[in-house]
This record gives sequence, structure tokens and C-alpha cells, in this order.
Amino acid sequence: MELPALATVDQLGAWMQTEPAELPESAALVLDVASAIVRREARQNFTRGTSSATLHPHGGWVVLPQRPVVSVQEVRGGGQLVPAERWQLVRDRLRLLDDRPVTVTYTHGYTAVPGDVLAVVLTLAGRVLTNPSDLRQESVGSVSVTYSAETIGASLAPADRDLLARYRKRVAVVPLL
Repeated sequence: MELPALATVDQLGAWMQTEPAELPESAALVLDVASAIVRREARQNFTRGTSSATLHPHGGWVVLPQRPVVSVQEVRGGGQLVPAERWQLVRDRLRLLDDRPVTVTYTHGYTAVPGDVLAVVLTLAGRVLTNPSDLRQESVGSVSVTYSAETIGASLAPADRDLLARYRKRVAVVPLL
């Protein structure tokens, strides 16, 4: 399933302080690519959706990978429906009565893209559109412009990664006994 861009061309125009009609035709494609890069870095879809995940509990707990969790439609263990009284949703985690693998179908995501995520998508898209040839420096007569390393290529700057870090699922390594 292809996910929608996390920002619109109208938002990009406003961010770049230009009319959307003045943006290059590639603006929608650039937003799609920027959104995919942000989603991959954060390991989150951000948009509202329903997913199924097969998870392996530890100590009776599983962490659902996409957040925020809105609701759980069903929990299946060993191909059988697990009754609702045998599990409990606690934010983005599910408490189970045992450690058997389960498949959880749940709804997750934001009703609106969080502002910091939107800022990263729009900043990345703006950098790509401002410097589409990935120039490091250009000169015309006595005028010279030097681009920072972050403006070269469709990649995230360290500050962008820092903003997205809070959305990544935290994991712990647990030794097997």
C-alpha cells in the first residue's frame, strides 16, 4: 500500500514563501520521496491506518510498532481469536497472559501530521527543490553561492534526525536464559 505524502504542495509553497503554481512540476514527487525518507528514518507511517503485526511477547508484553495506537481490532494466537478479556492495551503496548506469539490487528497514526515531522518533510523537499543539481558552489560574475553539505542530495541533516528520533520505537536487548 502506497502511503500519501506527509505534506501537500500548497504547504510546500507556503513553507518556501512562493505560490504553489510557481513550484516545479516535480514538487509532488519530491514530497513523496521526502515523506518516504522521513518515514524510513522514524520507522513510523504517521498517517492513520490499520495494520497487522505478528509479535513475540516477553514477560507478557508486546510493543505495537506503529504509533500512536488508536485501537486494537483483534488479537490472534495460534490461529485462534484471543478473547478481549485475555489482553489489555496500555498506550502502545499490549499486555497478554502468556508469551505465545500473537498477530495483532490495530489502528494507529495521527489525525494530522505532527508539526515537527511536517517541518522536516517540508525542509527536506525545499532543499531538494532549491538545489536540484546538487551543487556545492556556483558563481555568476562576482556573485558566489555556497551550499551547505545538508543541501546536497535528498538526505536528512543531523538536526532532522534528532527531531525524528522521538518517534522511533525504543528497543531493548534481552538475554535469552
